[in-house]
This record gives sequence, structure tokens and C-alpha cells, in this order.
Amino acid sequence: MTAVDEREFDEFVSTRYARLCRTAFVLCGDWGYAEDLVQVTVDNLDAYTRRALVNTSSTWWRSRWRGEIPTERVPDTAAPGSYEQIDMRAALVSALATLPVQQRAVIALRYFDELSEAETAAALGCSLGTVKSRTARALTRLRACGFPDDIEDEAGLSDPCGGTR
Repeated sequence: MTAVDEREFDEFVSTRYARLCRTAFVLCGDWGYAEDLVQVTVDNLDAYTRRALVNTSSTWWRSRWRGEIPTERVPDTAAPGSYEQIDMRAALVSALATLPVQQRAVIALRYFDELSEAETAAALGCSLGTVKSRTARALTRLRACGFPDDIEDEAGLSDPCGGTR
């Protein structure tokens, strides 16, 4: 890889890192794992990266232990932010985890990564009709849990680095 290639790749990663982390978080429900997923898949280019992120999440997440996650130190105080937003975020992550992998992938790409239906279909390698039906089924399940259409903003998932994780 030449110096120009490395510079272009670094620019590619830096401009997309936050969005990829947000998408990965919606797929797996944990910021640490989301960052790991992005690091594992970031060697690929844009559309391929999204596709690889979805595929990696569905296979990688199945083999991961989901127990306690050790931290270097326990925080002395609660994280800043409203508890309502924290509770809503936790409820949304929990509800997303109940969706089948492909429905969760469609929601991640359409609503959190802001791809069009056609872009989502291309990223997932499926038809436009499949994207529409998976989206409809996933949104129906999320609405049944009481979530509004703009849940990603209300739950604070639109800012992967801000607020609380």
C-alpha cells in the first residue's frame, strides 16, 4: 500500500467511523462490541463494509459470550443524562435484540445508517421488496413495544460517542 493509498484509506475510515459504529451498535447492542465489529470489518470499502458488518455481526455475535464485561474501574457517579433516555435506550436495544438478524440489519441500515431502500437492498444483496417487507415487519414489532417512529433520536442512538453508552 502506497502512502497515498494509506492517506485515502485513513480519510475513508475517519469520515465513516461514527456511522459504522452506530450501525454496529444497533446490530449487536453493545458499544464495545460495536467498535470491535467496525475494527474487524473496516479493511473493506463502503458498501462492502456495511455488508461485511451485517454478516460479521450475525456470525460473530452468535459465538460471543454475553456475560459481564469487566471495566478498569467502577465509576463513582452515574453517567450524565436523563434516566428516561437511558431507560429508553436500554429498552430499544433489548427490543432490537428480539428481532431476527435480517430485520435488525434492515433497521440498522435504513434508520440508523440512513440508507435508502435501494441502497439497503444492495448492501444486503436482496431485493427491494425484501427490504420493504423486513422493514415493515420490524417496525410493526417495535411499535408493538411502544416505540415511536423517531426512536433513534429519542433514545440517543443517533450520537454513538455522546451521552451514555
